Amino acid sequence: MQVWVLLFNANTDNEGIYTLEIEGNNIIVAFEQEDDAIRYAGLLEAQDFLSPTVESIDSQDLEEFCQEANYDLNIVPTDALLVPPEKNVDKTDWSSDRGKDALEPEDEVEVEDPVIAMMRRRLENLL
Repeated sequence: MQVWVLLFNANTDNEGIYTLEIEGNNIIVAFEQEDDAIRYAGLLEAQDFLSPTVESIDSQDLEEFCQEANYDLNIVPTDALLVPPEKNVDKTDWSSDRGKDALEPEDEVEVEDPVIAMMRRRLENLL
């Protein structure tokens, strides 16, 4: 199955993939539908975040990458509405040997759980 991810500096030596950091866990966000990934990328740009490229990838390959990099994977289903967190970290230099305590306490950013955000949006739409 193909899923859609957001890449930064696509097809370069400094390519990176969009992740959310929740409670110290890095979560790669993938979308079942390209349109949803494009919409999310537009929302990131509207927040003055880096401009991502939407790319398709085989979900099996992505799962293997997540296991190797010790990342979690969240595949956003077609009927879900995911919105970016209000605060973003503009960290673009990824390293596989980074320490979990590399962030200074003042650098930590609280990020809303994407599942909770999705459910909140659904409930708000009912009003």
